[in-house]
Amino acid sequence: MSQTLEQFASQCQDFLKNNPGPVGRQKVVEALKSVLVDKEFIAKHIPPSTGEREIIYQDSELGFCILVHHYLGPKSSDPHDHAHSWAIYGQVHGRTEMRDFEKVEDASSDKPGKVRATRSYALTPGIAHLYNEGDLHAPERKDSTTLIRIEGTDMSKVKRLKYEVI
Repeated sequence: MSQTLEQFASQCQDFLKNNPGPVGRQKVVEALKSVLVDKEFIAKHIPPSTGEREIIYQDSELGFCILVHHYLGPKSSDPHDHAHSWAIYGQVHGRTEMRDFEKVEDASSDKPGKVRATRSYALTPGIAHLYNEGDLHAPERKDSTTLIRIEGTDMSKVKRLKYEVI
């Protein structure tokens, strides 16, 4: 039987309330993996008309958001973190090449920080990955992809600093 958005969001809230920090987030990662392969859930919440960033749930108590993303064609992002928040990326369709970075020089509002790549890996359907506060990463998609992402807060309202690869 397919899970509903309400059931999944409630499960996430329970994990995050009962285990604040990385432990609870990792439990959310494990729960998300089952949603990523739930064909009914995907069909209902990620129709072909889905845009690049759509919030489908925002928790009124904890502030976390569940988003769906559908990227048409290639798309990449510069190295970034999630400021004071965290994010979990879950791959539904396609492949995302992800690179992690270590900070070499801090960023400021008037100067980009410097980062160095430390590892590369692929997010493929059914895979979910947690990025805690300060974790620097950069996704690259060579073709169309679909993701479910969970953010600790609505990142569209957060100013983030820029980083350059050295």
